[in-house]
Amino acid sequence: MARLTLEQFVTQLAGIHGERLRCVLLYGSAAVGQSLAERSDQNVLVLLDRIEASQLEALAATVHAWREAGNPPPFELTVSEWERSADIFPMEYADIHELHRVLHGALPPAAPVKRSDLRRQAEYEAMSKVLRLRQALMHAGTDGAKQLDVLRASHGTLMAVFRAAVRVLGERAPADRRALIDRVATVAAFDGAPFARVHDDLRHGRAIAARDAEAILLATLLGMERLAAWLDTFDPGTGPA
Repeated sequence: MARLTLEQFVTQLAGIHGERLRCVLLYGSAAVGQSLAERSDQNVLVLLDRIEASQLEALAATVHAWREAGNPPPFELTVSEWERSADIFPMEYADIHELHRVLHGALPPAAPVKRSDLRRQAEYEAMSKVLRLRQALMHAGTDGAKQLDVLRASHGTLMAVFRAAVRVLGERAPADRRALIDRVATVAAFDGAPFARVHDDLRHGRAIAARDAEAILLATLLGMERLAAWLDTFDPGTGPA
């Protein structure tokens, strides 16, 4: 059975939302050609004049097919919510501002992302990833195949935290993931090699052997612990990200 494509998804959104639809855009790594094969991360923002429960119910089959294709559900906001929510979704807004491709309509302006807000969410997300990696270790035990699944499945979300960490510094996040890893590893004082190893596994097909997965996963957890600790103590000031 054919998977729902991005173009088909946008067409179905437009058909269901009709004249209420103001903008559909793709944001994050996929918007600039940095998504990884078989690891879809097509994040979609949908902006509307208003959102009604009947619209959301009508989207059920479309969103189910979109998720079956390996994508997260769309991020739906009214234009009014978009204009005033940069302080509570700073990581998402920073990605949208810097890495996006408009698929329908036009993106209305929004308040700039503050580095103080971004630091707070980045710390929360980094610590959340630490907890999830610890839980994943409990689940995987010493099974190398399961450990490898954890490394591959978590890589994209860890890179989102890395992008936020660089922006907390007031810098533009490198589009190249190896450069991104190197920058964050330097500022937070951890070994970036395990993260780069997973990147090479996913991007370049340099497969990680199951026997090596445990060491890489443990080093990944240590790196995220150090990143969370750095974000906890770093003072970014009050300027824009």
